[in-house]
Amino acid sequence: MIYKADPSSIRSFLEDTSNIKNGYTPGVFFPETVEELTELLATAVSSNRRFTIAGNGTGTTGGRIPFGDHVISMQQLNRIGEPRKLDDGNAVITVQAGAVLEEIQKKTEACGWLYPPDPTEKLCFIGSTIANNSSGARTFKYGPTRNHISRILVVLPEGDVLDLSRGTCRADEKGMFRLNLPIAGEITFQSPQYRMPDTSKHNAGYFSGERMDLIDLFIGSEGTLGVIAEADLSLIPLPETVLSALVYFMEHDDLFRFVTLLKNSANALNPRAIEFFDRNSLGFLAGKYPDVPVKSAGAVFIELESTENSREEHLELLFELMESCGAMTDESWMALDREDQTRLREFRHSLPLLVNDWLSRQQESKISTDMAVPDEAFRELFDFYKSSCEQQGFVYIIFGHIGNAHVHLNILPRNHDEFLQAKALYRKFVGKALQLGGTLSAEHGIGKLKSEYLVEMYKESGIMEMVRIKKILDPSLILNRGNLVPERYLATEQPVK
Repeated sequence: MIYKADPSSIRSFLEDTSNIKNGYTPGVFFPETVEELTELLATAVSSNRRFTIAGNGTGTTGGRIPFGDHVISMQQLNRIGEPRKLDDGNAVITVQAGAVLEEIQKKTEACGWLYPPDPTEKLCFIGSTIANNSSGARTFKYGPTRNHISRILVVLPEGDVLDLSRGTCRADEKGMFRLNLPIAGEITFQSPQYRMPDTSKHNAGYFSGERMDLIDLFIGSEGTLGVIAEADLSLIPLPETVLSALVYFMEHDDLFRFVTLLKNSANALNPRAIEFFDRNSLGFLAGKYPDVPVKSAGAVFIELESTENSREEHLELLFELMESCGAMTDESWMALDREDQTRLREFRHSLPLLVNDWLSRQQESKISTDMAVPDEAFRELFDFYKSSCEQQGFVYIIFGHIGNAHVHLNILPRNHDEFLQAKALYRKFVGKALQLGGTLSAEHGIGKLKSEYLVEMYKESGIMEMVRIKKILDPSLILNRGNLVPERYLATEQPVK
């Protein structure tokens, strides 16, 4: 096993995109086999070690940043298997946790298959996307990562290994799980009993559901219950063709009506992605793309799957919908071939780069939201974002996954006073989203940055349910301390076996 402790080799493990700068660690382990990973965890207590599990540094909430614990890097566990066709016409592929999402996507698509989850950051490790239940633009049609995981191999904190296939271990009618493990012995525990928010995207706290599958407890648990070492990903046949469009609007009411009609289950277009750019986002993009119409109030990006036989019908339906909603049809961008779709994809991904370039000249960090609400409450949250920022004179942008009632508000402070004001306003946004029945985090997770906000969402009773499960599966508290569950709650209850 590789181990590094010199400052130059471990410096990169003290950062991610969260802007946390004060992490520290004695050293970093790089297991090259599942057996080496298992040994690290099995000997953690006798070696007086705790561990923070590190993905590829693309997270936004500080989850991989250690504060005195050793780090386990998953980058050497990076094998990607071959797609295996199933009897139902779909396929499955086995991958190790350190495999890079982009490499998995390239391999599966070259073989004629699609792995539907599509997080924006392509260099993330697949194990991290499972531990974080990641999502992206295609979540509107296909749902988050959880929906596409058929098996995980997870190493528990005491060194037991669980090979879990979906459907093989479910909670009983009282929500109880019963496991008989070689090291931990017989353990019985109840699934979380709190209620999940009624949103189509949610990644805040342990999963809860009636007669839930044990695999779903680990998916989205942010590495606090075990280390996902390997997984089977579910694949579907690659779509025959994809159509993309960027549709501009003069008025928000027209834009929101267009989105509502797109989301209607009776709509034959059945888009896989519905994304939003507000006027301010388009203003940033106009500096690089001069064809952006200056008078537009916002734009909707659409991506839909089609076939050669239905392509013209889909285009006709889309144009009819655009015209019925007063879209700026002549100025809108239809990407009908691969080259134009590549350019439109570059347009979408240029926004964060342009914003980060602007921020680099202000020397302040942005304040970002990741909240989602039920569909019927989305316009109220959007208007609250917009009016609050304008009342305080902030530079801001709103963009993202409008199809899932989930957009990102980025406040871009011009000085430290504005940064402090924006942080205070963020707490009001949390309160508003929760009041509307929403979630604190739709896709980025909780990590270290948002753990205290999680108390507002689940109250202390819900946090203690997470503590109860954490202490049963990780009785010595060796894994990812400080992530998801606020540390102060871990000292308040003893594990019960």
